[in-house]
Amino acid sequence: MTIVPELPARLVVIHPLVVRLTHWINAVAVFCMLFSGWAIYNASPLFPFTFPKWATLGGWLGGAIAWHFAAMWLFAVNGLVYLVYGLVSRHVTRTFLPLSVGAVWRDAKAALAFRLVHRLGQYNAVQRLAYAVAFLLGALLLASGLALWKPVQLQGLASVFGGYEWARRVHFGAMAGLVGFIVLHLALVLVVPSTLKAMITGRARVTPSETQA
Repeated sequence: MTIVPELPARLVVIHPLVVRLTHWINAVAVFCMLFSGWAIYNASPLFPFTFPKWATLGGWLGGAIAWHFAAMWLFAVNGLVYLVYGLVSRHVTRTFLPLSVGAVWRDAKAALAFRLVHRLGQYNAVQRLAYAVAFLLGALLLASGLALWKPVQLQGLASVFGGYEWARRVHFGAMAGLVGFIVLHLALVLVVPSTLKAMITGRARVTPSETQA
C-alpha cells in the first residue's frame, strides 16, 4: 500500500477585507444600539424589570436616543454596503447557500453528538440558518425602529406592526433574538478561537484537503 504524504498547510484568504471591515463596524454599531436601547427602555419599561446602569449608554434619555440613532444609521449603511458587496461578489451565495431543512437537521444532530467538523471560512447548515435568522432580525429591528421613530409620518409602517405599542414589543423581541445570536456567536468563538484570528487577519493556514472540501 502506498502512503501519500499529507501536503503542508498553506496560508489562504478566508475573509476578504470588505467582509472583515463590515463585520467589525457592525459589531460596534450593534453593541452601541443595544446599550443605548436598554437606556431608552429603562425610561419607559415594557416589562417589570430594567437593565443595570452599567449596561446602558448615553447617560440620560436624550443622550441615549442620540447614540441609538447614530448607531442605527451606521448599522443600516454598513449592512447595505455588505449586502451590495455580497451580491456583486457572490459572497452571500457562496457563504450562506444552499440551506435546507434536511441539512440543518443533519448538522444539528452531528453538533449535539460533538461530531460536527468545522472548517475555517465554511459555515455548516446550522450556522447558515443562524445567520439567516440574524439578518432577518436586523431588518426587523430597523423597520420597527423606524416605526417607533416616526409613528405619524410612517403610520403605514407602524400599522404593519399593529401600532406604536406593538411595534415596541416587536422591537424588543427582535432585540432579544439578536442578543441570543450574539451569545451563540461568542460561544462558538470561544470553542474555536482560530475563527477570531481569521476574522482579524483575513487569512488562515489550511491543508489542500480542507480547501477542496
